[in-house]
Amino acid sequence: MSNEETNSNDYVQSLARGLLVLRAFSAEHPALTLAEASRLTGLTRATVRRSLHTLQKLGYAVTDGKQFELTPRVLDIGYAYLASAQIGEVAEPFMEALSDQLNESVSVAVLDEFEIVYIARVPTKRIMRIGLALGSRLPALVTSMGRVIVAELPPVEQKQFLKSAPFPKMTEKTLNTKTELAKELALIKQQGWALLDQELEDGVRSIAAPIRDKHGRTIAAINIGTQTGRTKMSQLKDDYLPRLVQAANQITSAMAKR
Repeated sequence: MSNEETNSNDYVQSLARGLLVLRAFSAEHPALTLAEASRLTGLTRATVRRSLHTLQKLGYAVTDGKQFELTPRVLDIGYAYLASAQIGEVAEPFMEALSDQLNESVSVAVLDEFEIVYIARVPTKRIMRIGLALGSRLPALVTSMGRVIVAELPPVEQKQFLKSAPFPKMTEKTLNTKTELAKELALIKQQGWALLDQELEDGVRSIAAPIRDKHGRTIAAINIGTQTGRTKMSQLKDDYLPRLVQAANQITSAMAKR
C-alpha cells in the first residue's frame, strides 16, 4: 500500500494495526504473548496490548494472563465470503433442474449491508428488461430475496435495518411506506416465502424462499423470476412455490453436509 493511501483521511490506522495483530496468529503460532505478537507484527507492545484486549472484549480472543489465543468467533469474519462461494457451487445443479422444469430464470443471492448480491443465476432465453448477472446488486427491500432474508433477521436487527436501509419507489406497485413493509416482513416470516408483483420492475414477478445453514440461520435466498404476461399470481403460488421450496430445502440439506 502506498504512503498516499495510508495517509488518506479514509485510512484507519488503529483498524489496520488490529488486523495485523489478528493475522499474527497462525498454525505455527496459535498462542502469543505480548512480546511475541510485538515481534511478529513490528508494532509496539502498547499497541499490541490495546489490540489484543480489544479482541478479547469483543470475544475474538481469550487470555490466561500471559498468552492470548483466538476463539472460534474469528471464523465469522470470513464466513460471509466462504458461505456465499459455497452456496453458489452447491446450489447450481438444483437451480438448473428448477429452471428446466419451469423454463424460468432462477437466482440465488446473499445480503450485503442494505443490498442483495447475486451469487448464482440460471437465466432463460426469455430476456427480461432488467439485466442481472453474477455480482449484480439491488436494494434488498424491493426484492423478493432481500425481503426473505431481512424477514428472518432478529427483531432488533431488523428494526435497525428498516430504519437505515434505502427503500426506493421502483414502480407504482412498490409498497409506499416502511410501516407497510414491516407488516409484509412479518407475513413473510410467518409463511416462509416472499412474493413480489411488479414492485421492482413493471411486468416482472418473483417468488423467493430462504436457504439456511445447518443451524437454521438464513444465509441466502433463491427465487424464480417471471413475467406477468405468462405467469399468473395463482400459478406462482400453486405451481412454482412448492418446487421452489423443494429446491431451497435441497440446497439447505446439501450445505449441511459440507
